Amino acid sequence: MKRKHHKPQNPSTATSPNDIVPIPTTEPGTSDPNNPSSSPTTTRGRGGGARPRKNPRPNIAASPERRGSRHADQNGDFTHSTATNTAATAIAAATSDAVGVSEPVKWETVVKVVPSMDAVVKVFCVHTEPNFSLMWQRKRQYSSSSSGFILGGRRVLTNAHSVEHHTQVKLKKRGSDTKYLATVLAIGTECDIVLLTVSDDEFWEGVSPVEFGDLPALQDAVTVVGYPIGGDTISVTSGVVSRIEILSYVHGSTELLGLQIDAAINSGNSGGPAFNDKGKCVGIAFQSLKHEDVENIGYVIPTPVIEHFIKDYEKNGAYTGFPILGVEWQKMENPDLRIAMGMESDQKGVRIRRIEPTAPESQVLKPSDVILSFDGINIANDGTVPFRQGERIGFSYLVSQKYTGDYALVKVLRDSKVLEFNIKLTTHKRLIPAHIRGRPPSYYIIAGFVFTSVSVPYLRSEYGKDYEFDAPVKLLDKHLHAMAESVDEQLVVISQVLVADINIGYEDIVNTQVHAFNGKPVKNLKSLASMVESCEEEYLKFELEYQQIVVLQTKTAKAATLDILATHCIPSAMSDDLKIDSKL
Repeated sequence: MKRKHHKPQNPSTATSPNDIVPIPTTEPGTSDPNNPSSSPTTTRGRGGGARPRKNPRPNIAASPERRGSRHADQNGDFTHSTATNTAATAIAAATSDAVGVSEPVKWETVVKVVPSMDAVVKVFCVHTEPNFSLMWQRKRQYSSSSSGFILGGRRVLTNAHSVEHHTQVKLKKRGSDTKYLATVLAIGTECDIVLLTVSDDEFWEGVSPVEFGDLPALQDAVTVVGYPIGGDTISVTSGVVSRIEILSYVHGSTELLGLQIDAAINSGNSGGPAFNDKGKCVGIAFQSLKHEDVENIGYVIPTPVIEHFIKDYEKNGAYTGFPILGVEWQKMENPDLRIAMGMESDQKGVRIRRIEPTAPESQVLKPSDVILSFDGINIANDGTVPFRQGERIGFSYLVSQKYTGDYALVKVLRDSKVLEFNIKLTTHKRLIPAHIRGRPPSYYIIAGFVFTSVSVPYLRSEYGKDYEFDAPVKLLDKHLHAMAESVDEQLVVISQVLVADINIGYEDIVNTQVHAFNGKPVKNLKSLASMVESCEEEYLKFELEYQQIVVLQTKTAKAATLDILATHCIPSAMSDDLKIDSKL
């Protein structure tokens, strides 16, 4: 899995050895359409912490002591036999002597059930992922399983990548043989959290919801509970908190507060809770570090991020996202740089390099302003702020604590003068978005030219998991450095050319940006489709990257489109979103 998911034996999505990845989800039932060598029983996987079950559990030889060392009840609780089994044997022997009949041991009297574990559920999801290269199609559906847990108010939490592109979600409680249909209430793509509910009242009977605890300290004990690979019943692993800092959330392509733990987090744990030694939930398992030189490095979404997501949903009735400040900044650790910027010896901060044109602060902040503080908290020259006793953390943590639409007091140094601005915070508008939030990809076809807007899933579909190395340099530069000038701006490309007589000579144009049409700049895909469809000029002229041009006769191009669509079994010349509120 690259960033979002892991599909075994699929070279386009295989996990590289040094990737931090969401814990993959897999489940039997489908073969991999992208891998002809896979058998019908080969599982396909997707982010969300599920377990592959493509082969039966291997027979592992065990010594007699190990073979009889533990027993499992149907709820998945394990008891070591050294003391418990001896006691159970003694009870059975005493009963046999008194009554004359040997009775089976009642495991419910032997195993102590932890109440919080009863709130941990198994999540089953059927996914139907869009085909970002052939936008009018969807890929073959596949199944996955992961973990989740029950909250108060008839709600369930799990990871967003566990149910991405879902067509059906079902939940199964611990010790139950019934799967209940679930409804998705809100998906937090950036924070990799999803909120579910179940309409069937029976699902909520006899379950005590999980309660959240405070943010743990370093070396605090944590226990991760879920349904990982290796068995069908609930699994428990334990460890300690080894690091607390701003982490890269792979699925959401953002940076938020996260916990690093050394408890084993395997395929299937994703979405499961992490408990402290008091039985309170301190986070959600969501990704792990895969590298040949490391072992047992897992990551947990902490309670401040979870509570932000829940409160955002309760406040707005939908997930609105985590706001950003909308600036790129530079450290001010060099003393000569600080002097050149007019900073006093007691002043600290970071220099603004660029400002997002779509961010509200672009109206008040300027490049080379030095941000001294955010909401009254001073920012150090390395961009950190105080975080609990003896710890520091990136100041983006302060921004992420806010909600979309909130205001923050920002103090800056400009021309040796200290200024204060009350800035409204909004979410990030990327020119090349990391996600399309469950919507099908957009496309427009004219004379065999397939136009689409570029997104990270599109790049991954075209160039595989290593798209950051294999994609065209111009697209990568836009992906990494370009900023959207308006909220509706898109990067439009010719994805491919469906060969026909009318487009002879243009067949080799692939993933090339479209800058203008008949002399007018292309702002987004919808504006391009509208201009082409309403064009009454003799020629259609597209100006592309690298000073290429494409010229077609208008009447001939439009007439040829229907035949090309029929040849390739394409139902429409444009996606449904381009037809809405338009005359197309």
